[in-house]
Amino acid sequence: MSCTKDIQPNLIIIYVDDLGYGDISCYGATEISTPHIDELAANGLMFTNAHCPSATCTPSRYAMLTGEYAWRREGTGIARGDAGMIIETGQTTLAKVFREAGYVTGVVGKWHLGLGPEDGPDWNSIITPGPTDIGFDYSFLIPATGDRVPCVYVENGKVVGLDPDDPIRVSYSEPILDEPTGKDHPELLKMHPSHGHNQTIVNGISRIGYMSGGKSARWVDENMADTITLKAVQFIEENAGKPFFLYFATHDIHVPRVPHPRFAGESRLGPRGDVILQLDWCVSTIMEKLEELHLTENTMVIFTSDNGPVLDDGYEDQAVELQSGHMPSGPFRGGKYSAFEAGTSIPFIVYWPGKVLPGKSEALICQVDFVSSFAAMVGVNLDEGDGPDSKNLYDVLTGKKEQGRDHLVEHNVNGTLSLIKDNWKYIEPSRANRISRNTNIELGNDTVPQLYNLEEDIGEKNNLATDYPEKVEELSSLLDEIREQPDRLP
Repeated sequence: MSCTKDIQPNLIIIYVDDLGYGDISCYGATEISTPHIDELAANGLMFTNAHCPSATCTPSRYAMLTGEYAWRREGTGIARGDAGMIIETGQTTLAKVFREAGYVTGVVGKWHLGLGPEDGPDWNSIITPGPTDIGFDYSFLIPATGDRVPCVYVENGKVVGLDPDDPIRVSYSEPILDEPTGKDHPELLKMHPSHGHNQTIVNGISRIGYMSGGKSARWVDENMADTITLKAVQFIEENAGKPFFLYFATHDIHVPRVPHPRFAGESRLGPRGDVILQLDWCVSTIMEKLEELHLTENTMVIFTSDNGPVLDDGYEDQAVELQSGHMPSGPFRGGKYSAFEAGTSIPFIVYWPGKVLPGKSEALICQVDFVSSFAAMVGVNLDEGDGPDSKNLYDVLTGKKEQGRDHLVEHNVNGTLSLIKDNWKYIEPSRANRISRNTNIELGNDTVPQLYNLEEDIGEKNNLATDYPEKVEELSSLLDEIREQPDRLP
């Protein structure tokens, strides 16, 4: 890589967890109001055909940061809490692009891309490799997810607040006997699991995996949004005089949904709705800090989500019972994990006053394009093979062009691939389950090819594969081409 440009606007990516297309009021929600996110949309460019790369978290984050579809590389599925780092230190990443251009780079919040060597990290010493090795100057991490052990923060490779006399042990294969589990001691729980999530109890909530030790370092879920938002604000304050890139990955609205007391009970949708309000506050706090530091006009802010929505994702938090007319998936079918559109069709807002005009765009875009698009913004020349599936859509993201991608590959939890081209969508045959038993989400899998005309049938109700066999052949052949080599097609 090499840099050839002096223009250095800041970039903040607010990467939300499990937020559906219909979960916020600017995208049509009527049962909940998100005024601060709505303000971004009203004064920015709101995309209505934007996608994350995958219907689950780890592969979306991998593809967003590397510009490579996650399904090309083994080991990029939903990562265990003790997984080794998935992104190889030699890979080009979005953070390396900005570092090459002279930016200070930071990541705050949910990581879920593994840490440490292949067999996992030693939580009681300096954890390496980590974000520093792939381009981030600063990191403050939720290592995996809120529902997975270890339930500690990791700052610049070290567990925050760890007492060396109380070392952390983590296991995903067998219980650690000195720690109670939700399965054996439900009387200790303040939130009960609905499926899975019944192992080591931390802060009255049982998790996936077993953990002992690290008592002084364990997080309090109610304070998590405040903690990571404060760290993001501190990063902005400390680097206000330099060009910076901040990847702020919220925990909300992932499970366990445990809002701070000032948000608890404030929505009509139970804890899931409450943490949407909490998320809206996180956004307002970031934006207020930019305004206070007079950084607004030199900072592009992108607000988006890692995958579609899910209601019951493992805890009894009444998300289903209190849905009350709320439609998290908006007009789409499916949800998180799914090959149907709700799996990867997500909110996507670009806010940059004076540079990006307010409006709406129907352009087909994807987060996998960040590497090439922002390399173009900061004048970094990518080497051959860098961001192999990433396309330069910078002019589309900033509203200068209306035509987005020609086609896009989507990816569900079972590895089923779909292809969108010219408003046609092809889903390849799969023998995987059609419905997720635990979440009650249609996964979009079927033993026969599926073909939908998204222009006329955005809800994917009418499979036209038998009516248009030539279109099925065209799209399946194109998908095979892309599968066999990096996506360099126009």
